[in-house]
Amino acid sequence: MANVNVKFNNKDYLLSCDDGQEESLKKLTEFLDKKYSELKDKLGNIGENKLLLITTIKLIDEYFDLKQKVTNQKKKLDDISNKFKEIRSLAINYKNDKDIEINNLNQKLENFKKAIEENNSHYEAMLDKTTQSLEKIILNTESLSKIQ
Repeated sequence: MANVNVKFNNKDYLLSCDDGQEESLKKLTEFLDKKYSELKDKLGNIGENKLLLITTIKLIDEYFDLKQKVTNQKKKLDDISNKFKEIRSLAINYKNDKDIEINNLNQKLENFKKAIEENNSHYEAMLDKTTQSLEKIILNTESLSKIQ
């Protein structure tokens, strides 16, 4: 334990605190003394006990206001975090849906390419048959014209 000399209401006090907390204790005492002095200047000398009580109530009021603000900010942060998670989930679902749609379109494209290749093969086969038939007709026509 460490001992610290502090000044409050123009009086010196020797207080004990954990080692390493000396500066913090001095700052807290200075803050309390400042609040106390401000109220003393505002309200006059209404008695040390009453001024200490009013100072304490004022500080507790400030503490609770600050605590409420922190709670509200935490709630807002939680709300934002939940909205972010929701948006993230929607984005992931959207991406998954689009991936499925792209895969389906790719499959349809592959099927379409196969159909084109098959139709080309059929077309070429028909062209070959037609060409052969025409060649036969031409040969037959030539044979007939030679005969006549």
